[in-house]
Amino acid sequence: MRKLALAAIALTLPVLSAMGADSAATPAYVTAAMDSPARKDDAAKDAARQLAAIMVFTQVKPGQKVLELIPGAGYWTKVFSGIVGPQGHVYTIWPDGYQGYVGKSYAAWQQRVTTDYTNVSLIRGADSDLKVPEPVDVVFTNENYHDYHDKFMGPVDMVAFDKKVFDALKPGGVFVVIDNAAPAGSGFGATDTTHRVDPEAVKKEVESVGFVFDGSSDALKNPADTHTLVSYEPPMAGHNDQFIFRFRKPAAK
Repeated sequence: MRKLALAAIALTLPVLSAMGADSAATPAYVTAAMDSPARKDDAAKDAARQLAAIMVFTQVKPGQKVLELIPGAGYWTKVFSGIVGPQGHVYTIWPDGYQGYVGKSYAAWQQRVTTDYTNVSLIRGADSDLKVPEPVDVVFTNENYHDYHDKFMGPVDMVAFDKKVFDALKPGGVFVVIDNAAPAGSGFGATDTTHRVDPEAVKKEVESVGFVFDGSSDALKNPADTHTLVSYEPPMAGHNDQFIFRFRKPAAK
């Protein structure tokens, strides 16, 4: 019975995810970045990941500066690079503690930033470091905020880290967090087990350093997710309930 129930959840999840997509119009510069021939191997993932809706939600624009935390294989990096264009830049943070998980991706990007993506920089450093050469307009992290709370990353003092994110942003800039939802009230207790985090705990933590909550998106929401299974293993892999939050640094600070 349990297997049947899990299979039923897996079958319903893609439909529910699609229903949560934002309805805002997609700017031409987002569409152009998504349609880049360099993304031909990634394009099949775009619908499930609600790429267009999320790019609209980040409010990223041509010419801006973006800071991406733990970019992995660069799925999001490629699109940010295309959107900001030659007048913009994408800085990617690769913490030392995460290097064992992204070694191949990092090696690939070391080559790519010298040829295909010259407006992308790789920044290595200690897990708690956040050093960027200039203020940025957008800080983005996808399914990695919870990792900073794990033992293999220190764990990092996230209040101090979020303050560094705050300081790295231009006044009015935004911090966009996408992560796997854990049960309400569970705080950060599941970050190293089911690899999930309580959305309200994240909101409270980020707001504590001066950020103002600026909205959420239901693009990856899935009410069928029980929030109890490992987020990256079947049947939840690619179908789990994810929250998408946007926090803004006040323009006066």
